[in-house]
Amino acid sequence: MALPLSILDLAPVAEGTSTAEALRHTTDLARLGDALGYTRLWYAEHHGMPSIASSSPEVLIATSAAATQRLRIGSGGVMLPNHVPLRVVETYRTLNGLSSGRIDLGIGRAGGSDGRTLSALRSVGGEYFSQELAELLAFEEGTFPPDHPFAHVRVVPEGVDLPPIYLLGSSGASAKAAGELGVGYSFAAHFSQTPAAPAFAAYRAAFTPTAAFPAPRAIIALSALVAPTDEEAQYLSRSQELSWALFHSGDIRKLVSPEQAATHAYTPHQNQIIASHRPLWIVGSPETVKADIERKVAESGADEVMVTTTVWDYALRLRSFRLLAEAFGI
Repeated sequence: MALPLSILDLAPVAEGTSTAEALRHTTDLARLGDALGYTRLWYAEHHGMPSIASSSPEVLIATSAAATQRLRIGSGGVMLPNHVPLRVVETYRTLNGLSSGRIDLGIGRAGGSDGRTLSALRSVGGEYFSQELAELLAFEEGTFPPDHPFAHVRVVPEGVDLPPIYLLGSSGASAKAAGELGVGYSFAAHFSQTPAAPAFAAYRAAFTPTAAFPAPRAIIALSALVAPTDEEAQYLSRSQELSWALFHSGDIRKLVSPEQAATHAYTPHQNQIIASHRPLWIVGSPETVKADIERKVAESGADEVMVTTTVWDYALRLRSFRLLAEAFGI
């Protein structure tokens, strides 16, 4: 049986293109993923970043769900501190009702932006995540105590279930909670240098079966870029390297071209940033990338792989996902 492959889309915005163009390209990727046999497509939530257009995942979910037939579409994820729990339940029940149950609800505890932007969002902060999550579940399940102020709040739309929930993590802190709740778990190995295996082990050890998840579902999110040859892939990956270095140097801009990256005068600090993160990026030919992904799956024990691809050219991003699907025979 082929390894389940899924897509994580941040709606990247490339230099020389508009944000509106970047948003339109999200539907192109959704249609391709649907046709190629990818399992699911999730949209991240980020704010205040010119290189990322996915500030409103629920709108992208609705648009792509309407443009696809089979693919599961979801959030990767809703950054819960930025939202009122009741509103999340209402929104994702609505999406699930409109899309014949093809929606996923991924939930994270981070804010997805800088402190000033989070203040403008009225974000309550990650320290309240457990409380916010408990409230969200109580609205969905109707389990507030009788004397709770929200006990008699009517949650609509009625008669529509919340989509399957996945907790997102990058260090394993939420893994045990995901297991105890009997929900799915996704580990952000595309940017976290913490090994995924201990988190997945803690998740499975604590897992309690539920109707939505009779068995654990552990997803590992990876960054991968595929081209016909290792050499071309390495060249194209320069965009990601420079963009990452600029971001962590405080110079936030749109995704740069590999030509710009090739002529950039890197500072020692930027070179250090790239060197520390390069092991997280899987780059190469279909054979190279397939072998690296299979190794990470074997090391972590993941049930499914979710891939995000950072490349300056939108057509080459589609090509990368096409080559990846062919390599794994999905």
